[in-house]
Amino acid sequence: MQQSPPSDRIPSPVGADPFPGLRNALLYGAYDLLWIFAALLLSPWWVTKALLQRSFRRMVLERLTVGLTRTNDRPPSKPRVLVHGVSVGEIMASRSLVAELADSCEVIVSASTNTGMKVARQEFPGLGVVRFPLDPSWCIRRFLGRIRPQHVILMELEVWPNFLKWANRSATPVAIVNGRITENSLQNYQRFSRSLPQFQRVSLFAVQDESYALRFQQLHGTDGRVVVTGNIKVDGLEFGAVERNLAFSDLQRQIGWQPDQVVLLAGSTHSGEESKVYAAFHRACPSARIIIVPRHPDRANEVVDALGQVGARAQCLTRLRAGAESLNIERPLIVDTVGELGRIYSLATVVFVGGSLVPHGGQNMLEPVARGRAVLYGPHTENFRGETALLEAASGARRVADASELAAVVQELIEDPAQREAMAQAGVAVARAQGGATERTIEALERYLGLGR
Repeated sequence: MQQSPPSDRIPSPVGADPFPGLRNALLYGAYDLLWIFAALLLSPWWVTKALLQRSFRRMVLERLTVGLTRTNDRPPSKPRVLVHGVSVGEIMASRSLVAELADSCEVIVSASTNTGMKVARQEFPGLGVVRFPLDPSWCIRRFLGRIRPQHVILMELEVWPNFLKWANRSATPVAIVNGRITENSLQNYQRFSRSLPQFQRVSLFAVQDESYALRFQQLHGTDGRVVVTGNIKVDGLEFGAVERNLAFSDLQRQIGWQPDQVVLLAGSTHSGEESKVYAAFHRACPSARIIIVPRHPDRANEVVDALGQVGARAQCLTRLRAGAESLNIERPLIVDTVGELGRIYSLATVVFVGGSLVPHGGQNMLEPVARGRAVLYGPHTENFRGETALLEAASGARRVADASELAAVVQELIEDPAQREAMAQAGVAVARAQGGATERTIEALERYLGLGR
């Protein structure tokens, strides 16, 4: 893995504004006023939803830092590191990095979404897990004052102007890890240039590949701060079959899995995809067990309605587990839980990865690939250009143009087990070859930020 040539030492954390003066002060003042205006404008909706939904009320209070307790006042015996991932994808990607850091650092993990918080608590039971705050100054200052991190690691590209500003003011180095940036995002950031966010406040950009490195280097204030370390999601992948234990046997029973049945799985789907994918699956193999796992489980009722419009009476896993209805394997199953997709992938005959039939940019296709599945995805994979290029070059996965082609390719793979197995093995080889990014990232954090093991 080639690295972009960084400077001998990443510049020290900025203690003052990189653009001092009245203009910069007014800029941040206006930004805080926008938060106040947005809060006042949306307060009727916020209050109503908070009264009706306990989970939303808790999320709002946590993002306002209400109830956030101060960490131990004694200086930590090990460096305290805050690792932040927005939601499930970033939290799952951080697993190998957090595991390495936890040997020598006091790690606190933060997330923004409810599902992200749930997965973080599941994956890191022995670590502190907190909600990442909203970005007005008073929330950020309270958050940093309570957590008091000595280093901050932001997964992929989660940059908030006030968070960067007040981390700088407390001389806390901030690193972007597993960084990636789309062409559209680059253009949007370039329009604002020296406005917000100010990228020179970030001490290190550890990015996934050279194409992302070139984009980051085009942002104002990133000179000498960009290094290519690879995609750490690969190091967190679980390869091969799931360990056969009681929990896995229970899952097989709950979803009605049978070893001689064709299982067609759509993972991480988004609005507008489910009915198209179901229709394609049913057309390819009417007798198949069809399982759909929406990216956001709280969309389960929406997915049930969407399938109902194409004549399918779907069942939800949570209702089956609760005994609210009896299992019927002829009906499509909606998995409306968090953290089980990886295990369910290993039960599939063919996997379709969502977020790709609609212009969302795709979802992580390496996870089912690592499980040794034949993997398909649609035309919209802008967020995974590097991964899809490698997989397609090795015939380790296939892209389909639309739902019609999806049906045809699924049928082809069902009828040709040898082709399906060859695709699966080629995909596994590609995924394994991308490993090592976690070690390179740790080395970059050590070298440029002084973060020891």
